[in-house]
Amino acid sequence: MLPTTEDAGHTDLRSGLRGLLDLLDRGAGAEDFARPAARAREAGAGAEDLAALDEATDVALRIHRTLGAHRRREAELTALFDTASDLAALRDPDAVLRAIVRRAKLLLGTDVTYLSLNDEAAGDTYMRVTDGSVAAAFQQLRLGMGEGLGGLVAQTARPYVTGDYQADPRFHHTDAIDSAVAQEGLRAILGVPLRLGARVIGVLYAADRAAREFATEEIVLLSSLADHAAIAIDGARLLQETRAALVDLNAATETIRAHSRAMRRAEQAHDQLTDLVLRGGDADDVADGIAALLDGGVLIHDADGTELARTGAGPLPPPAAAVAASRASGRAVPQDGTWVCAVLAGPELLGSIALTGRAELADADRRLFERASVVTALLLLLRRSVAEAEDRVRGELLNDLLSTTGDPVSLASRARRLGVGLTAPHAVFVAHAESASRQRLLAAAHRTARAHSGLAGLHHEDVVVVTPTGHPGDRARALATELGQAVGAPVTVGSAGPAGPAGLPAAHAEALRCLSALRALGHTGHGAALADLGFVGLLIGESADLGGYVRTTLGPVLDYDAERGTELTRTLEAYFAADRSLTRAKTALHVHVNTVVQRLERVARLLGDDWNSPARTLELQLALRLHRLTPAP
Repeated sequence: MLPTTEDAGHTDLRSGLRGLLDLLDRGAGAEDFARPAARAREAGAGAEDLAALDEATDVALRIHRTLGAHRRREAELTALFDTASDLAALRDPDAVLRAIVRRAKLLLGTDVTYLSLNDEAAGDTYMRVTDGSVAAAFQQLRLGMGEGLGGLVAQTARPYVTGDYQADPRFHHTDAIDSAVAQEGLRAILGVPLRLGARVIGVLYAADRAAREFATEEIVLLSSLADHAAIAIDGARLLQETRAALVDLNAATETIRAHSRAMRRAEQAHDQLTDLVLRGGDADDVADGIAALLDGGVLIHDADGTELARTGAGPLPPPAAAVAASRASGRAVPQDGTWVCAVLAGPELLGSIALTGRAELADADRRLFERASVVTALLLLLRRSVAEAEDRVRGELLNDLLSTTGDPVSLASRARRLGVGLTAPHAVFVAHAESASRQRLLAAAHRTARAHSGLAGLHHEDVVVVTPTGHPGDRARALATELGQAVGAPVTVGSAGPAGPAGLPAAHAEALRCLSALRALGHTGHGAALADLGFVGLLIGESADLGGYVRTTLGPVLDYDAERGTELTRTLEAYFAADRSLTRAKTALHVHVNTVVQRLERVARLLGDDWNSPARTLELQLALRLHRLTPAP
């Protein structure tokens, strides 16, 4: 029996469906999925079968797109895992370099980032990896040592920055370099060295096509990233040497395995410590982590030698010679049974780590200890960023308190959020150092202010501290000593107060006058309030406390006369009126000369042996005159 038209139509439908499945199986292109329906139409299939075949085609296309999306997602995930694996195992130096340059661009947000490596044989540095570059001449550029910005960084091992390279006369411009930079359109350039110990292996750059200024934080951040880059490059180099040793020396298999285990341990320790810092761990947490990894005692100090954390060890100041040696070499160094490693961010010394209880340190552990210093640098940079932000806020509050336009309620609320209570009287201190930078003095003032629940900042270009105290003179002397030790130079401090928030502007003006008087009198490196300056303070103060001056100068003598009915005050007046002649004084007093001598000896015991010096006699005579003119209390 011959097949009917209906049987033929169903046959075309089944054939079309089978064709769609074959296309899905082969992974054919989307344009091929229309062919089964077209063949069915040519074969005269019915409308119902054609509709079913069109619907099946749409479903097959959706499945095709879904499969394609899954394949793309699988490829993306594979690429991500491959990248992470390469970075962790340091198998491919090129991939590591590209990741470093890309990360630098993301972190600094510049138009172009690039990395050059030094060619020791040729004596120059050549462009190795770029990100964002469009000029071929720039990507193939080579710079002689000392030429251009990059050559200068490679030669001096120091970071350099320019806001407009073509117009900057500090650099040795050459036609080749200037032409390549012009083709790339670069203007602002920052370059930092890639260092392995004391050796520079290359330069890491960040650049913009518009003129701009790079902030100090950006320079430090790129320097820190360059340190990580140098470690990664060094790790890749070590693994390459390991592979060569495996090929050439079968006898070294166990040594190489041990080295690989040490590298993996170092990587895991580095990741563990970095994760600890990024999760908010403090110096104590990092010290605990390093101590557990290296089985020893750990101390962390900042650049000023202040102890930040200590685990499993007694107090130990950072050995300056060992820190300097580590800073110069870029390696951990031993001293008297203690290993010391400088904590650096590029060329900047942030602090140091000391490892005790490990007289001998294997190379793997030494390298792990050195990696721990890089993580510690990250911690200290984060700490400094937080402290600088807080110091800026405190400085802004201080400026508002010392101005006359601030809202008292708002100021008190802001102060409470910073842990400063304005309800207690505060004193104002103005500090000046002749031979130390103002920024260093300001940093020390911030530390001191935080320790005493106060504020510090720059006000009209002066370093000002405000702290709660009822004795500004005593606190000024202590502050001069503290700040002088911190900056390593004499610091002079003028003070005034105590006063409430409304009186702080006037107290600041008085403290500034006190500082000027101290410097004019040659009292550099001292601290005082106007009351401590004798008649000078009386003359330059806005409100003259005559009775207070008399009490400060003559108090012990006046009290002695009042308690015993003696005439020491009258004897002093007669002595000075007689131009310090004992003979004329005894005549005026109608007593024997020995009596005058005995009374003056009593005065010396009460006022001090220097009472008869020119400076003291001037103050005593002024106080005697004021005592005669002012009524007794």
